[in-house]
Amino acid sequence: MKILTFLVTGGSGFIGSSLVDTLLSLGHKVINIDNMNDYYDASIKFGNIKQARLNPNYHFFQKDICDFDEIDKVFAQTKIDFIIHLAARAGVRPSIDNPILYQNTNCLGTNIIFELAKKYGINKIISASSSSVYGNNIKTPFSETDIVDYAISPYAATKKANEVMGHVYHSLYGIDMIFHRFFTVYGPRQRPDLAIYKFVDLIEKGIPIQMFGDGSSSRDYTFIDDIVEGIISSINYLFKHNNVFEIINLGNCNPISLFELIQSIQKALGKKAKIIKMPMQPGDVNATYANIDKAKRILGFEPKTSFSIGLKKFVDWYRKNQEDFK
Repeated sequence: MKILTFLVTGGSGFIGSSLVDTLLSLGHKVINIDNMNDYYDASIKFGNIKQARLNPNYHFFQKDICDFDEIDKVFAQTKIDFIIHLAARAGVRPSIDNPILYQNTNCLGTNIIFELAKKYGINKIISASSSSVYGNNIKTPFSETDIVDYAISPYAATKKANEVMGHVYHSLYGIDMIFHRFFTVYGPRQRPDLAIYKFVDLIEKGIPIQMFGDGSSSRDYTFIDDIVEGIISSINYLFKHNNVFEIINLGNCNPISLFELIQSIQKALGKKAKIIKMPMQPGDVNATYANIDKAKRILGFEPKTSFSIGLKKFVDWYRKNQEDFK
């Protein structure tokens, strides 16, 4: 692949910064738009891009994707070849508390990115969707052909809406798009509000953890390196093909129950968890489980990192990270 200029929205977050580092390592130029909001400590996001900012091929714009005029200026002053749209308000439970904020950022912000892609003739986009769009899907594993009209959180609803809007821009303006439904991504740089990070942090410090439900709920945990590899494969696919609109699961195809997760973390840390049992939370799905046949067929996607190895890598990163903070 020739050297390209990628716009990565949300490029300071967990998935975004990991992808940015990979793109830079491949010699590409990267423009990162991120508003560095206060959903979690912004210093973590600034830490994620510390190395990238030393690279002359990297340019950072601290701007909100909902501000059309400011984002328009970025498009106008740069020559973007490809958009990877990851910016969003994340989290199922917070979306229930503030659905209007999620609708504004996730839907309006995404529409602005698509509209500016049309304006500036950028016709290759990869956009982040989510396994949450499947809701409490009865059939497992979850396939891209399953009906996803029954979201159980505002966050999930915004992700489904973006897929639909993406098809509009593909149909009307010929923009090639791939939406990836990510399945519970974990690994180094994981957001501190997510279960693996929270449990590791609390158990390491001897603080009780909250277990929501009876421990039988499960997630298809997917290691960050496998997700980034899937995105890179999608970039290559889009440059070899035209007239593309695809929705593709990126998961590990191996659900882990909440009870198993806690046991695995205890083993990785060598410490016993103190557990407080709590009722299931509104908006939380019972299970996620990815059918990745389409990703294998189209992208050659094959997750390589087992959960035990991925968890060990996260714990090693966490402990080093804590030492760095000290």
